[in-house]
Amino acid sequence: MRSFLRATAFSVALFLPLQATAQEGAETAIQGVISDQFDAFLDEDVNTAWTYASPTIQMLFRTPENFGAMVRNGYPMVWAPTETKFLELRDEDGVPWQRVQVRDAAGQYHVLDYKMVETPDGWLIDAVEFIESIGVGV
Repeated sequence: MRSFLRATAFSVALFLPLQATAQEGAETAIQGVISDQFDAFLDEDVNTAWTYASPTIQMLFRTPENFGAMVRNGYPMVWAPTETKFLELRDEDGVPWQRVQVRDAAGQYHVLDYKMVETPDGWLIDAVEFIESIGVGV
């Protein structure tokens, strides 16, 4: 019995760091995708920004130009942020959501949730939800 408990404790001790490392790797990759899309929008490169959108988003908007127009008109704080800050990454029913604070050109802060999806080619953005504006100087 003692050797079983030791083996179980040893297995758990080995598994937990691996799990934490995998979560940190996913978080880094997810934040990288979102950052890269912000950079593409800042460069007004909708073709590159489009590559970070999931197949679902791409099917919905059909072309990079349609997608770019939607972001430019509906999410101006994403199109031209002056500052971004990653907040928590959380799991909702097995789906990762990355919360991001964004400052727009007028100095207004906004909080957005990015729904992420893992594909064979890596992480992609599957939805963005506007959470709130939180004023200036937060």
